[in-house]
Amino acid sequence: MHLRSLLPLFLIASASLLPAAEVQLPAKKDFQIFILAGQSNMAGRGKVDEEARTPKPRVYSLNKDSQWQPAVDPLHWDKPAAGTGIGKPFGEMIAAADPGISVGLVPTACGGSPIAAWAPGVFFKQTNSSPYDDCIARTKRALQDGTLKAILWHQGESDANPKDAAEYEKRLEALIARFRTELNAPDLPFIIGQIGRFPAKPWSESTEKVHAAQLEVAKKMKNVRFVPIEGMTSADNLHYDTPSLRTFAKGYYEAYLQIIGSAKP
Repeated sequence: MHLRSLLPLFLIASASLLPAAEVQLPAKKDFQIFILAGQSNMAGRGKVDEEARTPKPRVYSLNKDSQWQPAVDPLHWDKPAAGTGIGKPFGEMIAAADPGISVGLVPTACGGSPIAAWAPGVFFKQTNSSPYDDCIARTKRALQDGTLKAILWHQGESDANPKDAAEYEKRLEALIARFRTELNAPDLPFIIGQIGRFPAKPWSESTEKVHAAQLEVAKKMKNVRFVPIEGMTSADNLHYDTPSLRTFAKGYYEAYLQIIGSAKP
């Protein structure tokens, strides 16, 4: 057979290996939306293994083109280093707990972003994006199809300096209030993850201040929870590795259940 005549067969075979262009979403009330926000440990820098590459039923992510697709890592594209993160295993736990729902993950985290970058009109050069404005736009796009359930937040390393650490509590409170107002969700759950504490890189006084601020905000604001994590591992003493991220995802899941007061989401 001539090579040219083989080409259409090759293209058909190749196309069959590609993911479906569309996904079947449930009714809006049964499509639960979770926002992934913050900096690199929320975006994920873990090694992408077979589990991370394998989609699970009823768990989707909003891609760079604002289209739903089966959730596979990396969910984010903020930097070339994007890898396995917290979002996919968290979404799988939510979906597994209730076979009547589907989960929509909305990746918006920006590696290296300080909390000051999460404000209206602020452009963050490292990721060539406007973290807050883009997050709001993507969330509103997602809400065309589903119902907003929570924001998962991991951020703070970029504020661990004397100037910004002193302002962190005030800025975090303002951010949570702004999200809730902008999204018309006054009781929206907001879950904060602990900054990495690794033996080879002890916390500075500024990191301690950011940590204390996160604890205080979780203590005094309604439907805000803090997820502690200890004894985890890292390849670079900054980013959680893949096993640690999956453990962390369970902590976020349990915190979410605490907020909604149920054994099931």
